[in-house]
Amino acid sequence: MRPEILNPLFAALTDLKGVGPQLAKPLARLGLERVLDVLFHLPTGLISRFPVDRVDQAQAGQTIIVEVTAQDYRPGRSPRAPFGVEAFDDAGDHVRLVYFGRTSGLARKLFPLGEKRRISGRLDLYGDMRQIVHPDHVTEPGEGEAIAEHEPVYPLTEGLTNARLSQLAATALARRPELAEWIDAPLLAARGWPTWSEALERAHASPRDEAARDRLAYDEIFASQVALMLIREGLRARKRRAIVGDGRLTGALKLPFGLTGAQERVGREIAGDMGQDKPMLRMLQGDVGSGKTLVALRAMLAAVEAGTQAALLAPTEILARQHHATLQEMLAGLPVNIAILTGRDKGRARESTLMGLADGSIDILVGTHAIFQQAVNYRDLALVVVDEQHRFGVAQRLMLTDKGRYPPHLLVMTATPIPRTLLLANHGEMDVSRIDEMPPGRTPVDTRVISVERLDAVVEGLERHLAAGAQAYWVCPLVAESETRDMAAAEDRAAMLRERFGAGAVGLVHGRMKGADKDAVMTRFAAGEIGVLVATTVIEVGVNVPAASLMIVEHADNFGLAQLHQLRGRVGRGTAKSVCLLLRSQSLSETARERLALMRDTNDGFVIAEKDLELRGGGELLGLKQSGDADYRVATPEQLVRLLPLAHDDARLFVERDGGISGKRGEAVRHCLYLFERDAAVPLLRSG
Repeated sequence: MRPEILNPLFAALTDLKGVGPQLAKPLARLGLERVLDVLFHLPTGLISRFPVDRVDQAQAGQTIIVEVTAQDYRPGRSPRAPFGVEAFDDAGDHVRLVYFGRTSGLARKLFPLGEKRRISGRLDLYGDMRQIVHPDHVTEPGEGEAIAEHEPVYPLTEGLTNARLSQLAATALARRPELAEWIDAPLLAARGWPTWSEALERAHASPRDEAARDRLAYDEIFASQVALMLIREGLRARKRRAIVGDGRLTGALKLPFGLTGAQERVGREIAGDMGQDKPMLRMLQGDVGSGKTLVALRAMLAAVEAGTQAALLAPTEILARQHHATLQEMLAGLPVNIAILTGRDKGRARESTLMGLADGSIDILVGTHAIFQQAVNYRDLALVVVDEQHRFGVAQRLMLTDKGRYPPHLLVMTATPIPRTLLLANHGEMDVSRIDEMPPGRTPVDTRVISVERLDAVVEGLERHLAAGAQAYWVCPLVAESETRDMAAAEDRAAMLRERFGAGAVGLVHGRMKGADKDAVMTRFAAGEIGVLVATTVIEVGVNVPAASLMIVEHADNFGLAQLHQLRGRVGRGTAKSVCLLLRSQSLSETARERLALMRDTNDGFVIAEKDLELRGGGELLGLKQSGDADYRVATPEQLVRLLPLAHDDARLFVERDGGISGKRGEAVRHCLYLFERDAAVPLLRSG
């Protein structure tokens, strides 16, 4: 239950005086619905105003504060034309105040002729004439609040002014309670940070106050780290059992190749976890093509050998069906019953699967999020494997732990190498295994960066590629043509290529298609009936067609590094030499140029991941935002990199040394968890 002292911060903004339905709409567009939301909606800029006695003392481009007297109006030739107010300061220097868009009535009201007004605004030159367009403040001298020389600027949306948001921020700040300190005292002293309450006030006063901003960012990161550690402790405190296979199924697997040293090592780590009397929480990292699926299959077979069940959760239907087909092929001849369940499965087939899970006749289930819906019950689920885990949040992962008589062991896999910072940020409750060795014979993909102006030459090269009996992907950033974005659309590109190569040679898949239609196209492509598959990033993850040896990514500069690396991983899966062509726009930003150069120069996903974190802006975080979980609202990527190791260590001290929630810092940290909405960990730990 939320501490009562925090209730004023969780009140709806519409409870505040002056916030009605009309103002609530633009606030909601910014995600501001409660007092707390405004408290953490920090300014991103600062207006500096320069008080002057004479307009002549100011330079063009400066925002000034000056007293002027209106002496004449200059109406436009039409009601829509700009309306001018001819004004002079006390020294007789002239400045024209300009209003656009049918605002002549407002201008006349603000500036009665012959009366002095104190104004602020940006001074510009229009020819030789000084002018201020739409002064931002107009007051009578000596009345009302003084015009601030420094004013914080907030992120805004249509229908919301900076002044109104500043007023709301002041109201939110007035509601903040005094809270006990949750940061470890020696750390707080060493950093010289203000209290939580003071940090909020200073951060709203100026975005340049680094100490205040760092303090608040640290609080948010610390709350996330504590929550992840409490989740881990809570899960491992629950009723548990060890799972140990006897090797009869894993030993019978007929593989066309041997395991790499890295696969054997991580296999031992996973088996060691499953053999403990506490649930495994392990992430399996491995670059595209490193053999994660085989490692996961061996773990699932160990669960079946122990007389229990296993489930494999995939983020998309395409990937789920592909996993099902791959595992069926690998398990051919073994006494293992494997089934699939997705949201598309209905009627008798679905009922049969549900009955098989409940009576234990199904050993391994593959599926999408449908596999942890309420109606799905297992006889004895002991292991859950989550593929491409960054598509699922902590909350979704935890739902799976309620599906077994005992908390099942959890193995999450990703082909997106994740920098240590992001591992701690989003997966701090997990141990990590890394497959850092590629199977022998896998040839690196040859990556080339080409201007989109050479599109005709690329199509000619594709024609030669198809004539040789090979297959290709062509990826576009959009599904359909957009009026606002000048980029290739998959539908248009497919139509162009069909005209060139024939309708039967070109397939199209994108996220708006029905599941059955996507599957039908993918099946034909995998069977070699389609030469080139035009797609959006729906094929980014997991799609496996070994005969495809050419990847073309159009407008590649609009994709992130992690996405490009995943797309490139769709080729190079067979014996043929594979090529990835990154078609770039005519004009590139420096960051885009650096991204594409890195893709050209390295195939190492871990190098790419670290660089991606360095290059990407706030909020992107390698595309690893936690689905269903709170995002970081205060902490920036730069602050995450710098402060997360510190917060991780402090969180560990809190849990291991200070007794966690029930210890001396417990009540204060509990406030921190609720403030940053990481409080789901509290009842989890207490319920055991």
